[in-house]
Amino acid sequence: MNTTVIRTGSRWRVGLVAVLLCGAGGVAVGEWLGWPFLAAPLQNFLSDKLDRKVRFADEGAAATGFAVRFLGGIRLQAPLLQIAAPAWSTAPYMLRAEDVALELGYSDLWRAYQGEPVRIHSLQARTLDGNIERMADGRASWQFGKTPPAAQPDSPTRLPQFGTLRVTNGLVHYTDAPLSVLMDATLSLLPGSVAADGQTTSLVKVEAKGRYRKQPLKIVLSSSAVLPSEGGNTSVLPVVVNLNATVGRAQLDFNGMAPDALKPQDFSGRFSLNGPSLAAVGDPLGVTLPTTEAFKTNGTLVKTGSRWQVVVNDATVGASRLHGAFRYESAGRVPMLSGKLGGSRLLLADLGPVVGTTATEMADTATPVANNARAKGRVLPDRPFDLPSLRAMNANVLIDIGEVNLNTSYLEPLQPLAVHLELDGGVLRLHDLVARTAQGQLRGDLALDGRGEKALWTADLRWDGVRLERWIKVARADGAPPYVSGQLYGQAKLAGQGRSTAQILASLQGTARTTLRNGTVSHLGVELAGLDIAQSLGMLVKGDDALPVRCAVADLVAKDGNFRPKVMVVDTTDSAVWVDGSLSLATEALDLRAVVVPKDFSPLSVRTPIRVQGTFSQPQVSLEKEPLAKKAAASLLLALVNPLAAVIPWVDLGDADAAKRGASGCAALTQRSTGQK
Repeated sequence: MNTTVIRTGSRWRVGLVAVLLCGAGGVAVGEWLGWPFLAAPLQNFLSDKLDRKVRFADEGAAATGFAVRFLGGIRLQAPLLQIAAPAWSTAPYMLRAEDVALELGYSDLWRAYQGEPVRIHSLQARTLDGNIERMADGRASWQFGKTPPAAQPDSPTRLPQFGTLRVTNGLVHYTDAPLSVLMDATLSLLPGSVAADGQTTSLVKVEAKGRYRKQPLKIVLSSSAVLPSEGGNTSVLPVVVNLNATVGRAQLDFNGMAPDALKPQDFSGRFSLNGPSLAAVGDPLGVTLPTTEAFKTNGTLVKTGSRWQVVVNDATVGASRLHGAFRYESAGRVPMLSGKLGGSRLLLADLGPVVGTTATEMADTATPVANNARAKGRVLPDRPFDLPSLRAMNANVLIDIGEVNLNTSYLEPLQPLAVHLELDGGVLRLHDLVARTAQGQLRGDLALDGRGEKALWTADLRWDGVRLERWIKVARADGAPPYVSGQLYGQAKLAGQGRSTAQILASLQGTARTTLRNGTVSHLGVELAGLDIAQSLGMLVKGDDALPVRCAVADLVAKDGNFRPKVMVVDTTDSAVWVDGSLSLATEALDLRAVVVPKDFSPLSVRTPIRVQGTFSQPQVSLEKEPLAKKAAASLLLALVNPLAAVIPWVDLGDADAAKRGASGCAALTQRSTGQK
């Protein structure tokens, strides 16, 4: 009995061992052969788990050459690997690769089933054709499973991840609605030599064409990439990346390093950038940059996550030379630009379109004031502001420029100019403004509030000690004194609103006051202004000299863009000049009247008010006709009595009392202005 039990137990153990040995042998043979009979079951299994049709051969064809191995992960060889596109897509498939060698870990397959980006340990193919898509609602072709997790439309693109990727010829169609990308790319990833650490050096070349943010896009990317080899060191090492890209009207060249040439979320290196305007760079990036003249720049660039850090070694914008260091952070609710801008020289003409001086760039939807400015003869800039761009980002930039050229040879540049620029919630502020010129300085604050339909512009500026003979550069022959000299002091507080510079100027409200101290004016100029023919001829014979200015003040009030002087007078030892009338920034009309009151005797003087009328583009200077006609009529009547008496109406005895009263009033106004400094 016991012997029988022992024999039965032994036979059972022997049978179990035999079964296990046969099973192990069968698995070994299956792994060796590659389980060719599992092609159809594996297709069905993957199709069910990914909720996508997976095929290893074309419809109706046998999967000749198919082999799969399961020990340590899924290792697949197939003449074809095709993964269908999601049901909502119109693409024929998501991925189609020929002569495929694929390695996929079980953990990677599980994460893909959970909706995470697919991670493919190794993929090698002779040809690869992919259709990568993301819809505006966040649905993406790389999300697998029957119920993939919902994705936010503005979430980062999570493309499939590759360990080793080698493709002889590849074509990828990439569409991303949230990023406004439509691109076709050809790629080639060819193996090179194996380094001592087990890494395989591969040659990567990608060429792409399409559109990005509605801008034409062309990219050529090449890299000597380090991709993990089989059994090698799989640590991530940086690779050399060379990029040449044209986006819209901007051209970029980049040479640097990135963890992965095909997933350059983070990178660093040197760049050069050029284009017809800085706005051409900002448009595709979604960054608010001003419209400028043509530019070129170079420097270094580091991107880490959502943070961009840029050091601009040299930037040439038109004839301007600038440099700076900036940081752009896009992760917050509103992107933020911060940094410092410096430079040796800036020409306002290079930034002219920022304030609308390029009439050809005006929008067709400009408001009536801007449209009127298109007419021939208008001078003030009228290009509409891009107010939405003021709300697209925030900024905090310190500006320090060695020289700011005012785009005219008649005015001395600002040397230097420093200002703090802040853009917050659609409000642009230029505060702590300090500019020096002609031994004086300009200080103050400017603001442009773009939160409403119309921009609100405010200015509070002061100028102190500006020497007019240096600031106004008008050379005179034969060593003649400057037409005007002295130190200019003043203050302006103005506000306006509109959708263009012209509209803001047409709505200006406020005051502006300036005084001249220790000044002189051209004696000849004063006599000519007073139409004193005799003394003017004398000045021409003996030469001009500088006439001391006892006081000079201009006190202007602005209302609806129309400037009127409360008082505008220049008092000299020879004459007093009074100016009244108006100057309109709304209509660009001039209507000024200058009266010269001589203090001394002149044997021949017309002495009639001078009128300046017309427009900014076509000013008209004339003599006031009524006083002139009265003198001419009196001269004619006296000539009938005695021809010598005809000169009597043209003799000017001077009006010392009136001039004295005017001088007293001028001095009082000047003292009041001085007291307010």
